[in-house]
Amino acid sequence: MNVTIDKNSGYCFGVEFAIQMAEDELAQDETLYCLGDIVHNRMEVERLHAQGLRIIDRAQLETLHDCKVLIRAHGEPPETYALALRNNIELIDASCPVVLKLQNRVKHAFDASQRQNGQIVIYGQPGHAEVAGLTGQTGNRAIIVMTEADLDQIDFSRPVTLFSQTTKSTAGFYHMKQVIEERIAAAGGELASFDANDSICRQVSNREPALAKFAVLHDVIIFVSGRKSSNGKALFTVVNQHNSRSYFIENEEELQDEWFENAASVGICGATSTPMWLMQRVADRIEQVPAGA
Repeated sequence: MNVTIDKNSGYCFGVEFAIQMAEDELAQDETLYCLGDIVHNRMEVERLHAQGLRIIDRAQLETLHDCKVLIRAHGEPPETYALALRNNIELIDASCPVVLKLQNRVKHAFDASQRQNGQIVIYGQPGHAEVAGLTGQTGNRAIIVMTEADLDQIDFSRPVTLFSQTTKSTAGFYHMKQVIEERIAAAGGELASFDANDSICRQVSNREPALAKFAVLHDVIIFVSGRKSSNGKALFTVVNQHNSRSYFIENEEELQDEWFENAASVGICGATSTPMWLMQRVADRIEQVPAGA
């Protein structure tokens, strides 16, 4: 079999930057705390744990004093920075610049909406770290939507400003935008009071058409991603739509030889949170599959 790793897959700039910052700090100190998984990939988290990175949750952060804590690429709400100041915690801020810019946009939009009796709506995954950071800019008053049913929370007679989590599907965002417009019209509202902001990271969204092309070039597609990755779920959907012989795995141990029956070409790709070393490990394992498996 011919096994090819998609050269466009792997870490986005924000994740790569965060991991490099963690490794730089760990080269100087034996232990570094990180608020939440540094990346939604178990294999990478385990690799960095072996170097001294310790994942903590918000409750644990409140008990820490006089230490260093890494803020991952997803960003954090304002209260995290206030807590760090109170507890004399030095923050190693690896927030993605794209996320920081979006937080600023959401904050300004929220301030403006307060004067217009408007609503901030975020298309994103409830509970996701990035979404928590975005809603924090609104005093946690933003409305989070993932499905059409979630739109019932919105008062369509009032102004609506829509943003998206940076790693969500472009198609999903524009579908939600269309449905909101339809509901505003049905409620007799003014479309002029609806402001939709496509805030999806282009480094992420550009991977969708690229993966669609990559998927049809191979008999079998192996998509490598952590199961917690929102981006991974969205990108795998794209791959699966274009190649029915697509399989989602977290690591090489989940591979099954029968997947490669009568396959001459195998493509390996992954999420923006998937390390290249892991995809290479998957490729090495596939190359050991017996001919005619």
